[in-house]
Amino acid sequence: MKNQKIHKCGWCVGDDLYEAYHDEEWGVPVTDDATLFEFLVLETFQAGLSWITILRKRENFREAFDHFDYKKIANYKQTKIDSLLQDVGIVRNKLKVNATITNAKLFMEIQEEYGSFSNYVWKFVDGKPIINTVKNYKDAPATTTVSDALSKDLKKRGFKFVGSTVMYAFMQATGLVNDHEIECFRYKEVHNLS
Repeated sequence: MKNQKIHKCGWCVGDDLYEAYHDEEWGVPVTDDATLFEFLVLETFQAGLSWITILRKRENFREAFDHFDYKKIANYKQTKIDSLLQDVGIVRNKLKVNATITNAKLFMEIQEEYGSFSNYVWKFVDGKPIINTVKNYKDAPATTTVSDALSKDLKKRGFKFVGSTVMYAFMQATGLVNDHEIECFRYKEVHNLS
């Protein structure tokens, strides 16, 4: 059966960018702070928008936000903020731009407290990914008690745009949870990475 089509999660099928992201990144456990910060920024900008909108602008975000260098972002001045708000390549939302700067500062406070942001975030799942058994991507939850707890803790620390739904999407993207459909070819591959 050479031509048998491999099964992929239904949400990505039909868009090359979406499929590449699904096949290579989504659900892969991330422990690198720079990558975790990138996803934190992208997910907060995604709030209220579709993920594909953000993915299509990802390279523009990368350029505009100094390759997600949280140390630089934490020190952005008003002139930089003004230039970001004029940048048509990103989502020009003043609250989200300002939140990114605030979140960068707080991200570094967590690094200081826990040794890394990775140490902090992975403690919410006891250091290993939650493996779900999703038959159809539409059945995956939008929030869980874990995303509720993570959201609550981040908000308490002053983070912005980190509601439970945003945090669950962050957990899915960074592999804290494996929500690939069980028939998806990536389900076992991602599971074996943990």
